[in-house]
Amino acid sequence: MKAVVNVFLKNGVLDSQGKAVHHALSSHGFGSVHDVRVGKQIIIEMGENNAEEAKEKVAQMCEDLLANTVIEDYTIEMQA
Repeated sequence: MKAVVNVFLKNGVLDSQGKAVHHALSSHGFGSVHDVRVGKQIIIEMGENNAEEAKEKVAQMCEDLLANTVIEDYTIEMQA
């Protein structure tokens, strides 16, 4: 089983990387881009058979280590 975790800054937290990418895109003629947010993706291969139990474990990983929940949110997608 595979877990795909996307971690990104919460709304209202300054995303300096996103601002830099937005500026670069605008400079390259992509003026229709209104906003850019940069995050990270973590792919975890697991030996679990139960998707719900695996998702609970991944959520605990996010809370404990993978995300700074003060300033970051995360999503988890489980794949067979």
